[in-house]
Formats: sequence, structure tokens, C-alpha cells
Amino acid sequence: MVNDFEVLVIGAGASGIGAAISLRRMGITDFAVLEKADGLGGTWRANTYPGCACDVPSALYSYSFAPNPEWTRAFAGQDEIRRYLVDTAEKAGVTGHLRFGVEVLRAEWKGEHWELDTTDGRLTAKIVIAAAGPWHEPLIPELPGLDGFDGEVFHSSRWNHDYDLTGKRVAVVGTGASAVQFVPEIQKQVGRLHVFQRTAQWVLPKPDHYVPKAERWLLRKVPAARRALRAAEYGAMEALGLGFRHPWILRLVQRIGLAHLRLTIRDRALRKALTPDYTLGCKRLLMSNSYYPALAKSNVDVHATAVAKVDGNTVVGADGSSAEVDAIIFGTGFHILDMPIADRVFGADGRSLAEHWKGSPEAYLGTVTSGFLNAFLLLGPSLGTGHSSAFMIMEAQLAYVTAAIGRIRAGNWSSVDVRKDVQDAFNAEVQAALPGTVYNAGGCSSYYLDVNGRNSFSWPWSTGAMRRRITRFDPAAYTITTRSDDRASV
Repeated sequence: MVNDFEVLVIGAGASGIGAAISLRRMGITDFAVLEKADGLGGTWRANTYPGCACDVPSALYSYSFAPNPEWTRAFAGQDEIRRYLVDTAEKAGVTGHLRFGVEVLRAEWKGEHWELDTTDGRLTAKIVIAAAGPWHEPLIPELPGLDGFDGEVFHSSRWNHDYDLTGKRVAVVGTGASAVQFVPEIQKQVGRLHVFQRTAQWVLPKPDHYVPKAERWLLRKVPAARRALRAAEYGAMEALGLGFRHPWILRLVQRIGLAHLRLTIRDRALRKALTPDYTLGCKRLLMSNSYYPALAKSNVDVHATAVAKVDGNTVVGADGSSAEVDAIIFGTGFHILDMPIADRVFGADGRSLAEHWKGSPEAYLGTVTSGFLNAFLLLGPSLGTGHSSAFMIMEAQLAYVTAAIGRIRAGNWSSVDVRKDVQDAFNAEVQAALPGTVYNAGGCSSYYLDVNGRNSFSWPWSTGAMRRRITRFDPAAYTITTRSDDRASV
């Protein structure tokens, strides 16, 4: 096995596969994609819970260079998205570069190259692209007494399909994007369902529908129709995105959410418990046509409280309410801003990315961090939007990354390191623009805020501005080392 590469990509999710395809398009073949799991797909491989689907329209949730006219739903489900990623990787001829079952334990810059200690031995590379993604490691709260619970416990992203929920008493902890999808599915099966809701969520109707064969035929035969559909979906999402920068617009959209709530929840007490007290968009925007009706069923109890502890087989809420259950399912999200990969990547000074960030991730254009030479981070900090597709973000970044790699190769450069002053200026600009957005001014606490109370997640401008700004690589922002080891800020 070859262990020395020009480029190593960490992670075989959508961004890692996109990176592999971009490298092949550049004519680079000396690379590998390291994936600790036994298959590609990232988020869409790991999350197999009932009802798992995308909350971005299918035509927009795909690579622009690999349109899929065969989506069977307006918002595709998990299995269909993963099959799309597999098919795209196979058609692009990058599957031979994938190394499954290889986990990166430590990656460190050694002055001229990266050394990666993995479960498959030591590998080296001139350039590293970290594509592990923020929706990767499940976040499970440290609840007192959880270790003493003798029932079944699992996170939505590690769904135990071997456990039969039929007739069981089940507690769901968390009411975010995953729970909104799986709660309606398991409600039909369980004996009693207890939903512990720390914060009420805005849930809008989901304009999902089956895509008829005739429409798929049209999209397959007429490329202009595919482009028009994608453009229309992009335009609609960007129109919504305007409200994230001008919260008064989203307060108007809230009326749709309130009408949806009134029409589906007749019980006044339950409706009050499900009514948010912050501006829509402050937390991740949720859509569902079945969540509210499921909560109104006779076998469901909504506990409008956080969970304080687990006492034996009883889940106890912070308000004193309790539920004796057979199983606990966590829908509590992921380590978004404290990504585990940050503890495993070490820069020129021997400190990890996490030590540099100190709880508040920073990167220039969300892609490169000073002191981490020849290293690029996909779906990094300050690039998250509440309205658009992750594919839009990653493709903008990949244009930047490939441009940088192209300059490194053409100039015979040894390394590039973004200047600290450039990185600081960019992040100061981001932070100055965030206070007026709904992410910061919406009146809620969300995963957009890091442990220091700083918004390290959100991009405060449009995705059009993102593409214009991020796709252009500027060598003047970097300190460049040539083969003669002369360092210069170009």
C-alpha cells in the first residue's frame, strides 16, 4: 500500500467526495480519501433513523456538476441521498481513492509535510483537506443517573434498528431537526411516547411531494428544465435568506408557523407549550407536516422542560415532571463547533486546532487557519446559513481549495500559511456583521453560539456573496514558502 501522497482527504461524506472529484478534475491522482466507517456518505450514511430526510429541496441539495433528475421526492430521503453520493462517486471514478476503515488518530505538520497516524499505520501528505464535517459526532448530554438506566439508550444518529419499539414506553430527549422527523414515525409504533422539549421550535409546513414519473422524464431529457428548477429553488431560498439578515421579514413568516400550529394543535395548553418565544430563524428552521399532529395523539405526552436526571427507569424533568420508560432516544444534535477533528490536527507550533481556537473556532473564509500550513477545512466556522444548501458552501470552498493547490503546484511552493492579520480581519468583519442578523438578535440560545457565547457558525451575508468572495484565491493573504525555503508574504 502506498503511504505517501500529494493530498490526503479526511472524511468520505458529501464534502470529501466533492474534494476527490475536484482533485481528479485537476488531474491529480496521487491522493486518498480516508474514511473511518465502512462506507461513504457521511451524515447520510450515519443517520438512518425512521423518517430521515433532507430539509433542503432535492434539486438544490446536490452537486451543481452532477444534477440528479431522478429524485422521487421534492425533499429527498436518507437512502436516496446516500445512493446519489455513491453513484456520483462511481461515475466520477474516485472510488478507487477511498480507504475505508481508516481513522485518523493524529495529524501533524512536520515542517515540509503532514504526518498522519491512523488505524492503518502512518501516512504522509503535502496537503491535507479535512472534510469530516460538523454533523458527525453525536452530542449526548451528561445526565445524572443515565448510567444506571437499564433500558435501551441510543442517539438518533446511531439508531438501533434491532430494538423493537412496538408497545414500549419511550422518552425522546430533544426536539430539533432529527426529532421532528422521527417522532411522527415512532409515535405510530410505541405504547407511550414522552417528548421532553427544552425549547419550543418553529415548525413550518413542508412543501414536500412525490415527483411524478412524467416530471422526472422531463428533467432527464431537458437539461434546461433541471437548471430552471435549481435556479427557482435557489431564488426561493435566497429570498427567505434575506429575512435572516433582516429579522423583521421573518417575523412576518412566523405567521405561517403560528397558523400551522393553530390548525394542527387544538388543545390550548399544548399549543401554548409549543409556541416559541423567539424570532423564527434564530434556531435552525424546521419543516414538517406530521410533527404537530403526532404530538396531539393520545399516546403522546409533551414535557415542556429540559431533563434534569434519570432515576432508575424514570426520566425526570427540570420542572419535576417524570416518565417511567423502557427506552431513551436522544435527538440532541451533534458536536458542531467542538468538532472532534480539531483535537487531532496539530499545526506548526505543535498545538492542536482546538487549542488554537479555545472554544471559538476561527478560519479565514471558513477554510484555512493560520499556523496550519497546506491544510484546508471544508464546512468550517462562520460559513453556516439557516436557509441554503451545504452543497453551495462546499462547492465555493472547493473552488478556493483547488485554486490554492493549483498555485502551489504551478509555483513549486513548499507551503502556504494564511497570515494571522488577514484571518483576524476577516473574523472581525464577520463578528461586526452578525449582531443585526436573526442568528444573534433573535432572542434564543442555539448551537450557532460556542462555549464562549460567540457565534462561530453563521455567515452573515448571502450565499451569492459567499461564492463571490470565497472562490477567489489571493496569494497576498498568505505567507508562502518556496522550495529554497525562503519565506515571504506575497
